[in-house]
Amino acid sequence: MDYLLIGILTYILLQLVIGLVVSRRISSESDYLLGGRSLGTGLATLSVFATWFGAETCIGASGAVYEGGLSAATIDPFGYSMCLILMGILFSIPLWKRNLTTLADLFRLRYSIAVERIAVLLMVPGIIMWAAAQIRAFGQVLTAVSGVELELAITSATIVVILYTVYGGLLADVVTDAIQAVALIIGLFVLFYVMTELGGGLQQSLQSIDSQRVQFFDAENQSVWARVELWAIPICGSLMSQELISRVLASKSPGVARKACISGGLLYLAVGLIPITIGLIGVNSIPDLQHPEQILPLLARQYLTPALYIIFAGALISAILSTVDSALLAASALVSHNLLHPVLGHRFEVSKLRLVRITVLVSGGTAYVLALHADRVYSLVEEASAFGSAGVFTVVIFGLFTRIGHSYSAIAALVSGVTAWIFGEYVFHLQTPYLISLCMALLSYLSVAMLENKFRPLKSVGSM
Repeated sequence: MDYLLIGILTYILLQLVIGLVVSRRISSESDYLLGGRSLGTGLATLSVFATWFGAETCIGASGAVYEGGLSAATIDPFGYSMCLILMGILFSIPLWKRNLTTLADLFRLRYSIAVERIAVLLMVPGIIMWAAAQIRAFGQVLTAVSGVELELAITSATIVVILYTVYGGLLADVVTDAIQAVALIIGLFVLFYVMTELGGGLQQSLQSIDSQRVQFFDAENQSVWARVELWAIPICGSLMSQELISRVLASKSPGVARKACISGGLLYLAVGLIPITIGLIGVNSIPDLQHPEQILPLLARQYLTPALYIIFAGALISAILSTVDSALLAASALVSHNLLHPVLGHRFEVSKLRLVRITVLVSGGTAYVLALHADRVYSLVEEASAFGSAGVFTVVIFGLFTRIGHSYSAIAALVSGVTAWIFGEYVFHLQTPYLISLCMALLSYLSVAMLENKFRPLKSVGSM
């Protein structure tokens, strides 16, 4: 297996070199965070797809389907593809026209500095958990390929990812995204084709799947509200993610932003069905797997030739690299641009770039700790989408499309949303904590908005 590991490491090194070469064009914070706002439709589409198509689909979803059938894959790819399409249809153009650098800028411009800072504190933990999921998946791939301990593999993955992100910036991220997207699609199609051919063809392979495992909803164990919860988390919880919005803001026109999100979402759904199907078929090939999240790399090692396996493993790593790079960059953008720069008063682009790269290191280290202690990739992704996002979603909807509510309304929604989710998830262990947090955020926003209108003028909270 040494030659396989060498081939994969060579592939990773090439990705790092590409990132370093492209990063030489970076001269300002805008270049680093938004690629100079110059993305065309092709690059933006592939970047949206590659950024979202990461560990949760290749590793997490296929493992979840292997273990629990199709009903375990509601979130991915179905929920997230709908999230991308809705971003394109409803939000991309209004957001692009605001001329923002990060989503948190909207909170400052529409509400106050206090709302901006609170929103950042709520958004960053979810992004870090998302990055941790990708790092853990990277470790799973390296473990399956090389046989090293998972902890050592995760550590190695973290070092590579942080180096890749610190120097690359969004422009390098987008260029490598395009290469990674093509490699990923080819790799998944190769594995799918080989598996179905060995199984007697596509029709016979699909017929071999147990009918109980292809039920889209688990009607026996899930209530209607539990199903709504499963769809609400990836859609409402990820629509306002900085990773996705950075691609919208980096597009060179509102039309490009819209087309990229819709096309990226459709591509995501089409390609995302491949690992789901492989997870369903894989039970027959490797039953009783101890670590279900290793199903894809293990099947590839069993069925592919060494050359094809290198292509597949490189493609799998591509998906993870493109996603974790974007996650760490998003967290660093929010912390440096919206929290630290205003406090430190940096006026020069050199100091701004230095600061955002330092925050990448800190974000990567935090994600590493989470990745080591998480049980599953899929659980990390679900928590990342749910944490703090109910209030953010509510505030963005009202802030972007209405003039209802002011600073206190936004703060009430943000605080009540995350509080309701934490208590519902970890204290009371409710079945639908995210839906409850959405309702609490909405009610809090509207209730305080009524009071704001009644007792205006209120003292500004922008100085908080």
